[in-house]
Amino acid sequence: MKFALMIYQPHPFDTSAYSPEEYQEIAGGYAAINASPGVTPGVPLGAVAKAVTVRVKDGETRTAEAPYAGPAGAVGGYLIFEAESLEDAVALAARVPAARLGGAVEVRPCEVYW
Repeated sequence: MKFALMIYQPHPFDTSAYSPEEYQEIAGGYAAINASPGVTPGVPLGAVAKAVTVRVKDGETRTAEAPYAGPAGAVGGYLIFEAESLEDAVALAARVPAARLGGAVEVRPCEVYW
């Protein structure tokens, strides 16, 4: 089964808060996850400050210069994971550096519902 893992970085994610060694460990953690069997990495997402949310009301397009969930709840990245079970997907999510650095990882099964 395929699972989408949405990665929520702590906001703001300040790389200068880490020593070069710590940052290399974080980057290495993401590289290891992306190289894991069954993982299809997502494309890099731009900065939260560059997000635009689009809504349509009464046929009129409206935009807001902000992520849908606000800066603290914005998705920082994602990946798709082909796994045997939800437990396997959760185990992979626990390895994502954001999960231990003040962020979170949301795991959802990929399902066709239309």
